[in-house]
Amino acid sequence: MRAMIASPDIWGIDALRRAVLALSAAFAVLAMIAVTFLPGSARAAADNLPLMFDARERLPRPDLSTLVRLRILTTVDFPPLNFADQTGRLSGFNVDLARDICAELKIEAKCQIQPLPYDQLEAALEGGNGEAVMAGIAVTPDLRRRFAFSRPYTGIPGRFVRNLSARMGNGVAAMALAGRPVGVVRDTAHEAMAKVFFPRLSLVSFDSYDAMMDGLKQGKVDAVFGDGLRLPFWVAGDASAKCCTLFDGPYLSEKFLGEGLSVMLRNNDPALVSAFDQALSELARNGRLQDLYLRYFPNGLY
Repeated sequence: MRAMIASPDIWGIDALRRAVLALSAAFAVLAMIAVTFLPGSARAAADNLPLMFDARERLPRPDLSTLVRLRILTTVDFPPLNFADQTGRLSGFNVDLARDICAELKIEAKCQIQPLPYDQLEAALEGGNGEAVMAGIAVTPDLRRRFAFSRPYTGIPGRFVRNLSARMGNGVAAMALAGRPVGVVRDTAHEAMAKVFFPRLSLVSFDSYDAMMDGLKQGKVDAVFGDGLRLPFWVAGDASAKCCTLFDGPYLSEKFLGEGLSVMLRNNDPALVSAFDQALSELARNGRLQDLYLRYFPNGLY
């Protein structure tokens, strides 16, 4: 999604939050109209969602009869994952997924979804002011030592976007970019990943995401490689002025981009971790997870 290599914020989520905060209302509208106006492309996007669970697997549901309440903590500043819509209602992929998890576990009456500032989530969970966090937190070794995590329910890939006016080289997919100038944001996970995955690219490092995308529009680079969550919305939005298109991929790498989106929980409640795994597995099996993906990612992550 985009980070300094030395930072535990693997996807650069803090910077992304600041950049997209003003766009929450637009994402809300997009989510509402996606199925109506983009049926073909949206359905294709949903069909490309990689399965994170084995459809043949049936996980046991733990007994949650003693659970007093389930407070799921999130934020309101990270669309399309979690944001406040035009009416102020909590919305987003994570928020709707949290509601579906509660319904699947048949504990709707015990479920509360509570927004907090991003930098307060870990302390709130550790301090017992919530039972789970669903806010797009990247799983890191340090967090693994302090918290438990559900199985990932979707990965966030790296993607290429190319300028439509660029002359492509011979070959297919990323090979067509061999020797061509391709933009990356300096000192990010995507820059490091591109160096390893695509050594034949002529990488051009930019100081910021905005500078990289301006360089792409102006033809300073033929393509860019970056966050697979952010780039599809840029391509489909006004900022791109229809200059560019997604190209090749997606590319997933746990080493560079982390394990994917998971639910973060306290270490002392293995039954609740198992309950989230069971619910997520069932939502993937019955298609509800794919339906949410279609709604909030009509242009596709994959």
